[in-house]
Amino acid sequence: MQSKARAISLTQDRDTWMSQARLMWLVALSALFVLTQALIAQARPESLAPLAEKISPAVVNITTSTLVEGRAGPQGIVPEGSPFEDFFREFQDRNDNGNGNGDRPRRSSALGSGFVISEDGFIVTNNHVIAEADEILIEFFPGEGQPAKELVAKVIGTDEKTDIALLKVEADGPLKFVKFGDSDTARVGDWVIAMGNPLGQGFSVSAGIVSARNRALSGSYDDYIQTDAAINRGNSGGPLFNMDGQVVGVNTAILSPNGGSIGIGFSMASNVVTKVVNQLKEFGETRRGWLGVRIQDVTDDVAEAMGLSKASGALITDVPEGPAKEAGLLSGDVIMTFDGVDVKDTRALVRQVGETTVGKAVRVVVYRDGGTQTVLVTLGRREDAERAPDGDSEGETEPETAQKSVLGLTLGSLTSDLRTELGLDDDATGLVVMDIDETSEAFEKGLRAGDLITEAGQQKVTSLADLDDRIEEATEAGRKSLLLLVRRAGEPRFVALTLDE
Repeated sequence: MQSKARAISLTQDRDTWMSQARLMWLVALSALFVLTQALIAQARPESLAPLAEKISPAVVNITTSTLVEGRAGPQGIVPEGSPFEDFFREFQDRNDNGNGNGDRPRRSSALGSGFVISEDGFIVTNNHVIAEADEILIEFFPGEGQPAKELVAKVIGTDEKTDIALLKVEADGPLKFVKFGDSDTARVGDWVIAMGNPLGQGFSVSAGIVSARNRALSGSYDDYIQTDAAINRGNSGGPLFNMDGQVVGVNTAILSPNGGSIGIGFSMASNVVTKVVNQLKEFGETRRGWLGVRIQDVTDDVAEAMGLSKASGALITDVPEGPAKEAGLLSGDVIMTFDGVDVKDTRALVRQVGETTVGKAVRVVVYRDGGTQTVLVTLGRREDAERAPDGDSEGETEPETAQKSVLGLTLGSLTSDLRTELGLDDDATGLVVMDIDETSEAFEKGLRAGDLITEAGQQKVTSLADLDDRIEEATEAGRKSLLLLVRRAGEPRFVALTLDE
């Protein structure tokens, strides 16, 4: 009986201890939750005012003045011949005070933004803000210790490809400035602040988040941060800040059907801008590396046709005179790595080559003839590169004039008459697309009558018999598609067409 009572007592003690342990665990969990909420609240301040006050003195308004030719009449205001044309001409004459000065050159003003990056007066803005300006005035944020309201700036250098310009002002003392941050660390969803002079209304701050990364608009070197922070006309050239007060982008463009902000703005990433600014500061111009090849992306069907395990790298379509040709790179090579870095696609390669020092000897790993080879290329300078004619082709005999339908294409051998009709060089060789089945894969992939096929299976084709050989070789090798090199108006590209079963 005593043993039973003792057992009941132990059980009750254990239950009591477990209840107390659960209670203590709940109390600890609640405390941890409260502490976490406090830390989150501390990490996200209720106001951005302290940060704005800290960095705003480095943000400037930019006013440019340009001399433009006068207008003889109300062109651009009303259509020529409009019944209102005489009215507007009379109105313009009154504005000229009857002095007949309507045709005289006039000054046109434009507004933009920028930011100071050094205490000795270097300022970054967009190239389009100051392009063709005769005079550039910098207006500083009002405050204690700031310079005169306006200072004249001179242009140190510009880069149209990234739309960046570097200016310089001479002030009486050191200027307040901001530093660039690492744009690669900016994540989608991070808070950002845009500052500038929207619509000429003066200094303004807007906040938002990083909406997307690595946006490309139109240039080879584009790397834009997309943001929903309000950006309007006049914000161009202004900074996009992270929450540490570092510049992670230069506000450059907006996507809008009406010219106003709809929450889709683009800022050139700071990691692109810093490289440009450093070159402009040192040389007054950019000095980008130049490989000297024409390239295209490797698609899934192209990868299969070439025997690649995955669709990556940059496929060389042409090698004109330049560093690549001197080093031995060939049309049909797939650049897999450049200077030790894997090449994802053509855009990545163009940016990496451009950011590499001119004159550097770089190891380029290419996929060729079913294996990889390493080629050492000494880069030239892109800005100095001139358009060179294609390399000389070996002389070929006049091919037969027969035609053949294959892969949805009606192909004919290239004759002297066809060379003249298509505007081709006398030494051009290949097969001409005479006609195309509009329901075929070839038509879907963009081939058209008049295109010139110069290679099949990465070998030259000068006759219909050559093409038959390439198709047979691909079939025997178990390929599902045949890779063609197609030229149109001199521009080459590779296209993979599925072989008939």
